Amino acid sequence: MKIVEDKKTYYISVGAGEIMTTANDSPWQFKIEATDDEITRLREIFDSNYDNSIDDFLRAHIPFIEYHNDPTNDQHDENLIRIYEMIHRLGDEEARNHVENMGILNGFTSE
Repeated sequence: MKIVEDKKTYYISVGAGEIMTTANDSPWQFKIEATDDEITRLREIFDSNYDNSIDDFLRAHIPFIEYHNDPTNDQHDENLIRIYEMIHRLGDEEARNHVENMGILNGFTSE
């Protein structure tokens, strides 16, 4: 027998990497409904981008490494796509429309 987890409302700020439980905590762009497991996964992706930003800072001080040849930038870009995929799948209609209008998912459709 499969147990269905309850979904809760969360407010997401992609740029700040924040996941909030109330709309008044901080500025946010997207409202989603997610299970605890889904939020844990989203947090892991945000944390990975934070770790990459430290590596990017260090790379910026090494002038002979070009931005487009840096694997941490590729990982950051892949993480952003994964974040927007989750927002598209879990978000309210406004969130889904916004992500679709961004064009970042290149034909991704929600399940």
